Amino acid sequence: MVQTTDHSQNSAENLIYYTIIATWLLWLIGGLYIAGPVLGCILSLQALYFYYIAPSLPKAKRLTTPHWSVSIWLVSMIMMLVILVAGHLNFSLGTGVIIKSTIGWAKGWLLIALFIFAGAVLPIRAEIVYRAICRTGKYTIFLLPLFLAAPLVGLPPSLWVSPLKIIGGSGPEYFATILYTLEPGSGVPRWQFFAPWSPAAGMIGLVYLVCAIQEKDRGWRSWGIAAALAMIILSQSRLALVGLVIVAPISFFFSQVTRPWMWFVILPFVLLAGWFAIDILEALNLAKSEFSGARADSTRVRETLGRIAVERWQAEAFWFGHGIVERGPHLVEYMPIGSHHSWYGLLFVKGLLGLFALAIPMMVTLALLLRSALTSALGRMGLSLALLLLMYSFGENLESLAYLYWPALLLIGMALQNCQQVEPS
Repeated sequence: MVQTTDHSQNSAENLIYYTIIATWLLWLIGGLYIAGPVLGCILSLQALYFYYIAPSLPKAKRLTTPHWSVSIWLVSMIMMLVILVAGHLNFSLGTGVIIKSTIGWAKGWLLIALFIFAGAVLPIRAEIVYRAICRTGKYTIFLLPLFLAAPLVGLPPSLWVSPLKIIGGSGPEYFATILYTLEPGSGVPRWQFFAPWSPAAGMIGLVYLVCAIQEKDRGWRSWGIAAALAMIILSQSRLALVGLVIVAPISFFFSQVTRPWMWFVILPFVLLAGWFAIDILEALNLAKSEFSGARADSTRVRETLGRIAVERWQAEAFWFGHGIVERGPHLVEYMPIGSHHSWYGLLFVKGLLGLFALAIPMMVTLALLLRSALTSALGRMGLSLALLLLMYSFGENLESLAYLYWPALLLIGMALQNCQQVEPS
């Protein structure tokens, strides 16, 4: 019920709720990169503990068996580690590098599976996540004038880098308190809020939008939607704007798809699309060209990084990859090879087997949630978030941002577990 949403009913809900609403405080001290993995481990250990003591608990208080699709995520992410070690051994990278890469795997790929597992089996209400995100949205709106005024009054883009960076990470941006950045060449400010870079802020804005729409209280829903739209628009991320048009309406479409009137509405558009197919394709090609040309340098770097990753994967490390990330040449501004793209990154670092280790659970998840979305609000929400992750897998490295979008992983786990209730016995 709406009036009880603010009251957590167990320790897992407490941890999730207060971690989300502490987002801005954690950003200020550089603790977001640490909080996500720590929370994922605590929730998973809590689940394992309750499974261990299950024989001593009343039947009503025992955790349910995870849906088989959740097990696929766990097995696939563990296979990522096996593949990673094989890649290191193939290139004789040494024990120290293997240990370092294993820690990176635990903070990324394993974290994805842990949150999906925790969301599936722990007694967590989706409403708790929605309300916490909307409350964080309220704080975001309060802070928005500071972010907007910062470049106008001459405040420094970066306030400080937290000493917590000593713990390790891909770069100081994960621990930095950044108010804004300036677009190279044009000098136009962009905002990344509590994300490490602007496109990531757009991604989190989309996650928050999907969740805020589900909030039942009109006031909190308004705060959440307003903050999410601000993050999407001010990040100036092209992919976020595409997601706003594609991902956001999915929940409404699937909620109405079984109703006859929806097909009467769709039919004329299908007929018109057939008659004007050539014109539509030309318009799409023009839109694609303008999309790529909006930031031509960025598009060039991304395409070149992908091409280098594929060429070196095919020539040097087909099955298990290179094991580690490598910096690219000056041509790509020394960006890591395979960055800005999960699939290219997987091919380069973990080879074809690594790519399958992500593709299989992701496709299984989408297939199950497509079916569930027809009859379940939780299924529609899970499908929207799963499609969002699929879309961003072509523009970001999913494992590097799992510490931020973990609420989406929890909700996907809940949606997958909900499939168990609607499957025929």
